[in-house]
Amino acid sequence: MAKNQVLVLAEEALREKKISASTFANLSAWVQAGFLQDWALAALTELACAGEWEEINDRFFQELAFGTGGIRGLTIGRVGAPSEIGVPGAEGTPGHAAIGSNNLNDITLVRATAGLHRHTVAWLARQFPGASARPPRLVIAHDVRHFSRHFSELAASIWAHLGGEAFIFNGPRSTPQLSFTVRHLGADAGVVITASHNPPQYNGFKCYFRDGAQVVPPHDSDVIAAVSSVTPGELASMLAHGRDLSRVRVVPAQAEAAYLDRLADNVLDPSLFAVSAPTLVFTNLHGTGDVMIPAALERFGVRPIHVEAQRAHDPRFPTVASPNPESAGAFALAVAEARKAGADIAIATDPDDDRVGAAVRERDGSYRVLTGNQIGSALAAYRIARMKALGILPAAGTRRAVLLKTFVTTPFQDAIALAEGIRVVNVPTGFKWIGAKLGKYQRQLEASPAVSGITPSGAYDSLPWAVRARLHLENASLFVFGGEESMGFLGTDATRDKDGNASALMLAELAAWLRSTGKTFSEFLDEVAVRVGAAFAEDLINIQYEAGATGQLRIRAILRSLREDAPKEVDGTPVSGFRDFGRQDFFDEDGDPVPKEDFYFFTLADGRQFAVRGSGTEPKIKYYLFARAAVSALGELPQARQNLAASLKSLEAWLRADAARRGGEIGQAVPGA
Repeated sequence: MAKNQVLVLAEEALREKKISASTFANLSAWVQAGFLQDWALAALTELACAGEWEEINDRFFQELAFGTGGIRGLTIGRVGAPSEIGVPGAEGTPGHAAIGSNNLNDITLVRATAGLHRHTVAWLARQFPGASARPPRLVIAHDVRHFSRHFSELAASIWAHLGGEAFIFNGPRSTPQLSFTVRHLGADAGVVITASHNPPQYNGFKCYFRDGAQVVPPHDSDVIAAVSSVTPGELASMLAHGRDLSRVRVVPAQAEAAYLDRLADNVLDPSLFAVSAPTLVFTNLHGTGDVMIPAALERFGVRPIHVEAQRAHDPRFPTVASPNPESAGAFALAVAEARKAGADIAIATDPDDDRVGAAVRERDGSYRVLTGNQIGSALAAYRIARMKALGILPAAGTRRAVLLKTFVTTPFQDAIALAEGIRVVNVPTGFKWIGAKLGKYQRQLEASPAVSGITPSGAYDSLPWAVRARLHLENASLFVFGGEESMGFLGTDATRDKDGNASALMLAELAAWLRSTGKTFSEFLDEVAVRVGAAFAEDLINIQYEAGATGQLRIRAILRSLREDAPKEVDGTPVSGFRDFGRQDFFDEDGDPVPKEDFYFFTLADGRQFAVRGSGTEPKIKYYLFARAAVSALGELPQARQNLAASLKSLEAWLRADAARRGGEIGQAVPGA
């Protein structure tokens, strides 16, 4: 009865153009498939009877697609149905995740897990034909969000039910720890249940392969194909199996201790902490950062001052508008603690602890919240210089040492690497591309005739970092630092994703060195700018559209329009260069082809640049703005930066107006990615 009622009402809504054809097709497929439980059918009926067609359209207009980090979607609808909400938990978690093909719920989670399992089994069979097949091994981590523990246990149960070997942690753990643990346990795949810094109603399924890095071609498309091949009958069977943890294993304590040990490799000069340990405030913004960061810092004698009001794991993130360290507002409580303690630095991590932000004390005692570009530039400059001072790198630099960054990260870092004689490689947005480069450099080293006894079976990871660094420098490429403007950084290749735990240690060491020299972060960055001979300015425009079908259509319209009708003049200045990374062929500094994506880079005749792309995880279109000016002395910096800021403000106004013309009304701008 419920099935017929939903579809009858949906047919009428389709005729009246209240829902799209794709929504009707997906809704019909789900209602008729036989895998929906009674509560789910009741919830859809309640929404249809209430005339909530916009909500139904948002839930069913598409199937969740893999973006820059897997799949991500709403687990709590804008409009909830009584049968779905049930009796909420103590922290406001509804009884069930929102039902819909475009939502992350038990159905889409099980389908993703089954597809990943199918792909992994097929890949192992191709790689090791005729070999005695062992069960494919999966490690799953989860953050503190609504349904995260439930999804983690469900995915592990399904993997084991399908004949695999599944490991889960005994509580919330960070994304970088998952990346490390996949490699450490010799797993074939990994998953993190997280939506990173998204609003509380989101969650995600972030997918990793056996190298500990996020999936990249051809694995990403193969996983998508495998997910699509899961039949409704198979889904119904797996959903009926439900959560059964009897064959699921817990990640051993030894693996957790090993990750903590490897974090210490990110500190280049431990002696600095003995003479000038910084006073440091830390907030995990209710997320997983407090699991490892305090212990990692205390190994070097740094006892962080916690922001106790933000320490409790809470999926609502009640003390912040956004649990995103890119947002200055997220630092309000941390800065208040820093002022009380006279701290050198305050550090914040996002819910899954792969990003880190910082607020630093200025000469006058005020605190400055740094951007991701500023943090990355300071860390890159310090680490390269320190490696030279410690004899890890030659004083003149070497092309065998490499700094990895994304195209949309500040060119200040390119200039730093160039001045230090270091190779810099730019990759597309998404830390998975940096992880892919690290995998390539490892394979190059393993294939070098000069190196014996290093195999993919684990010997590489067992080598001390100093030994790996020397071997890379002599035979392959030594990774010295990597990062992206959205506050993701990496110091060694022990993990293959951005690491908030490691970044906290690197920032603490930099703070210790600055304290020993009597410099502030700002003064250090000024010195570096003069050393490379230029002041740099960046800005980021996030244009937020409504979640669901309408917002996606507007974003696609803007991107399509920019490709088909690229402007010849911007903000009164001729366009001197246009790169379309979705249609043109480009090669990076290593000679590798740059993967295709709908991403455009414009250069203006006056030297200003901007890049445009749609967010892979949220209904946003993002504009990255860049400008630079030559400087030769510290005294020139204030005026140069004032001029650069004015030029970018003018460019921003032009781009916002252009986006409105191309895609409809502009939504509210929000900080962060």
